[in-house]
Amino acid sequence: MNDLARNFEVYESVGGAVVRPVLRHLPSISVIGLGYVGAVSTACLAKLGHAVVGCDVDEIKAGQIARGESPIHEKDLGDLLSLGVEAGLVSATTEVADAVADSDMTFVSVGTPTSPDGGCDYRYVISAAREIGKGIARKEAYHLVVMRCSIPPGTTLNVMVPEIEAASGLKMGEDFGVCFNPEFLREGTAIADFDNPPKTVIGANDEHAAKMLANVYAPVDPEAIVTSIEVAEMVKYVDNVWHATKVSFGNEVGRICKPIGIDSHKVMDIFVQDTQLNLSPYYLKPGFAYGGSCLPKEVRAVAHLADKLGVSTPLIESLGVTNAQQIQSAVDMLREEGSERVGFLGLAFKSGTDDLRESPVLEVVNAMLSDGRDVRAWDPAINAETRISNQFDYVRHIYPHLEPVVDALPTMLSSSPLAVLDQADVVVVTQSTEAIRKAVAARLGRARIIDLVRLFPEVPDADGYTGIGW
Repeated sequence: MNDLARNFEVYESVGGAVVRPVLRHLPSISVIGLGYVGAVSTACLAKLGHAVVGCDVDEIKAGQIARGESPIHEKDLGDLLSLGVEAGLVSATTEVADAVADSDMTFVSVGTPTSPDGGCDYRYVISAAREIGKGIARKEAYHLVVMRCSIPPGTTLNVMVPEIEAASGLKMGEDFGVCFNPEFLREGTAIADFDNPPKTVIGANDEHAAKMLANVYAPVDPEAIVTSIEVAEMVKYVDNVWHATKVSFGNEVGRICKPIGIDSHKVMDIFVQDTQLNLSPYYLKPGFAYGGSCLPKEVRAVAHLADKLGVSTPLIESLGVTNAQQIQSAVDMLREEGSERVGFLGLAFKSGTDDLRESPVLEVVNAMLSDGRDVRAWDPAINAETRISNQFDYVRHIYPHLEPVVDALPTMLSSSPLAVLDQADVVVVTQSTEAIRKAVAARLGRARIIDLVRLFPEVPDADGYTGIGW
């Protein structure tokens, strides 16, 4: 027996002795849409021991699956489908509502093409939802619907669920459950990715639905990440946009390296060996703009080098633009507050240093001073004796507009974070330190806080608190 066939032998063990095959106690699954994701899901779910019926309005696709043939070119998929059919676990139909009515849960993997306006075309999602509604209307038992398509956040609850409810007369959370379960299958290695997923994300609004789906994936990933449906929807988009960003960044590095005779692959081979910063969660949490003596000037330097070489690097060139926009967002938030007394907790570009060179905070401070606001600030590393003007010689030719900040900074310094919180009408948090966290926590609900760094893991439910990206 080969390895693929062995996966279809599912047995129950009692007291260490294998006594009988068990297949039927696992939930049966209908899969709507037999394209790339749907065909792979049908085969792999059957491999886990589920009876799976693939559904597609395309008779050719449905016929291929029913015969154990792969409708796409994908390593091992044809073999798995053939074994699934032989084991009586894989079938296919064009009658979607019938398949839904006869199964315990439904996976939706229909196409979500780009609409003429550049958004998402929901026609196949809506069609699938209506068929699901017709199917579950014929059932008495709870049914789980698992959405796997790439869709904008809010689509599952605002587009799909209303269609299911309208077609069935049933209520989500009572008669049926809904999850969003993004797939991370790479073409060419999809079977291996299903068996060894980088992560399993389950978006659910009720515990029963989440548990049902987690049990399905337990053989390949017993530690599924459970979150809200909207977060799970966004995760899929973020993953793919990040992958596109990585490809584009690597290509721009290559475009710069080639005309100066540097092997870009040798550069990037070294680059990816750093898993503390380069390939890690570091720098990837939304917050305030980057600054300091390195990042701004070296982004400018690389963009300048590319320009001298006649190389187009729109991704690298856009970094300064998007960074400036993040600074402007903080300024806009403060202006919307309209407070005359503004406080800042943190002035240096990061905590643990007195380095004010290209600190994005100072741009916000300067905007407030230009507006005629009364500004107070605290930073544990900065005092009246800090050699501020010397630091600004470094960038004076780039940011001459910050000269007023250099002059005003010594007089705006306060003695403690609590003093700033008590002296200002609204306080901007720019550093995440224990001293700042404790001070803000002590004033939550009483002080107006604009948090640029995410002081608390969970967003405080307190009047007057807002974050820049949450």
